[in-house]
Amino acid sequence: MSFTSLPGGTLTLGDLTVTRFGYGAMQLAGPYVMGPPRDPDGARALLREVVELGITHIDTADAYGPHVTNRLIREALHPYPAGLHIVTKVGAGRDAQGGWPPARDPASLRRAVHDNLDLLKLDRLDLVNLRLGNAQGPQDGSLAEAFETLAALQHEGLIRHLGVSNATAAQVAEARSIAPIVCVQNMYNLAHRHDDELIDALAADGIAYVPFFPLGGFSPLQSTALSSVADRLGAKPMGVALAWLLRRSPNILLIPGTAASDHLHENIDGAATQLSPDDLTELDRIGR
Repeated sequence: MSFTSLPGGTLTLGDLTVTRFGYGAMQLAGPYVMGPPRDPDGARALLREVVELGITHIDTADAYGPHVTNRLIREALHPYPAGLHIVTKVGAGRDAQGGWPPARDPASLRRAVHDNLDLLKLDRLDLVNLRLGNAQGPQDGSLAEAFETLAALQHEGLIRHLGVSNATAAQVAEARSIAPIVCVQNMYNLAHRHDDELIDALAADGIAYVPFFPLGGFSPLQSTALSSVADRLGAKPMGVALAWLLRRSPNILLIPGTAASDHLHENIDGAATQLSPDDLTELDRIGR
């Protein structure tokens, strides 16, 4: 499979071209994103299959494990094939209880960038997202000190492009006043449409939007409505949700994660589901 046959085609992030259907590596770590996977060889094989399928956008973070997914990516794929772009996140660490404490002071951010470079065995990171907020979602507040630190590391040649994650619209605007960004990575799906205006504004400016948790936070009624459309189409709810995201706006990139080959193929097939205008109208009502 070439990237031209993956659902959604490609999108440009700054000077990088990536497949709109990407891969999120978080699930390659152990339970609760802590420790190594039960089958490290299988995880490495899956990463190689991701690349063989033509996917050129892998999303990761050194906090996954911690240090687990980046190590697996390096072991499986280095030296990296031309055209493959690895996107990482900084701004949160891990504690012994599996929590995600903020790590956005300048020293922590610099250390995190260097840890990503070392574990991925790269001289420069293609794209670094600043993770904001907490596990409950975005939190108001200035990102200036943290984002200025990443902009300085970009100026030093260690980062190619910048983005933000788990951010409010005000924080996106503040980041853009400090340095150019190429993407925003936030929770968004059929049931959670709070970023509709932001997505459209970013699309107008050529900035990508990367939703996570494509089925996160659905009520039972919303899940039933999605399942009804999926059953009619002979598809699975996750696939229909992914297909809707690709149709929602041309600047949306997908990063569904999985640790299983059959699930990877299921996600690709699902994202390629053809949705009629009537299907889209029915799906749009879920989050309204």
